[in-house]
Amino acid sequence: MEYRQLGRTGVRVSKVCLGAMNFGWRTDEKTSIRIVHKALDAGINFVDTADVYGRGTSEEIVGKALAEGGRRDQVVLATKAVARMGEGPNDWGASRYHLVRACEASLRRLRTDRIDLYYLHIVDLTTPMHEIFETLDILVRQGKVLYVGTSKWPVPLIMEALALSERRGFPRIAAEQPPYNILDRGIENELIWVGMRYGIAIVPWGPLAGGILSGKYKKGQKPPEGSRYEKAGPEDRRLTLEALDAVEKLKTIAEAKGITLPELAHAWLLHRPGITSPIIGPRTPEHLSSALKACEVELTQEEMAQIDQIVPPGGAVSDFYDIHIYARMRRAAQVGGPAAY
Repeated sequence: MEYRQLGRTGVRVSKVCLGAMNFGWRTDEKTSIRIVHKALDAGINFVDTADVYGRGTSEEIVGKALAEGGRRDQVVLATKAVARMGEGPNDWGASRYHLVRACEASLRRLRTDRIDLYYLHIVDLTTPMHEIFETLDILVRQGKVLYVGTSKWPVPLIMEALALSERRGFPRIAAEQPPYNILDRGIENELIWVGMRYGIAIVPWGPLAGGILSGKYKKGQKPPEGSRYEKAGPEDRRLTLEALDAVEKLKTIAEAKGITLPELAHAWLLHRPGITSPIIGPRTPEHLSSALKACEVELTQEEMAQIDQIVPPGGAVSDFYDIHIYARMRRAAQVGGPAAY
């Protein structure tokens, strides 16, 4: 396993990160724990979860797996807060009131005394930036949090936060978690270069575009029953005809290479400049094996160029980046509430 520096920190993380969003939801506890240990045995030392995943269930499973195996100190453990965790008026957001309580709750569920990387899961436009980062500074000084990050933040807010941290000596953003895959290369227009220039690790999620790059969705056929896009209509901005056209062409490249389409999608991310550690979210040990196999795939310049012909740099045939970042920001600005959840 290759290890890469996490932004400007001195921490080194595996070139793939184990995502635990499915734990306790699509994947039962026993299988989830098997996946954790299989990942660690393969050299993965970066694990990502969030308080909102299963309303705490994912954190509990990750905490149990690491505690039972005595492996807590083998991983860089990341979790997130801000998303809604209850029906009360203060059960979401980046206020000091919520973040302190959310951090304490995550520590209990994870069975740990520290969170190695604490992400702000979504943008909260209702809380002043100063309050957010002053609170994170308090948590860092208390030793409850080591590093801080953002998820689905637009570049202007990231730059505002960096400037504030520089002025006030608050913890600076160590990592940003955006959606990124072959079908939506939107972050290449600005975010990746900001990350490289300012030392922010880019830890992308959605490498398979919500399953579109699994190959199970096909032109002229209804989405499989029970699939994420089962009820997708013509207006859907993700399962588009352009995306399905791209998938067919990408399959040809994968077949010529002797690998699967998901392996191609994962390998492509690992070859992109400015990317630290893509998040893989396996539902089964077999899914994990496929993602690990992609770590060994070497794509040639010609193959990378062929992919560029299908979806050009900075382009998109399936919308993840705008929907999750700028569209939610626009909606939040209109209603004066959180950007999601």
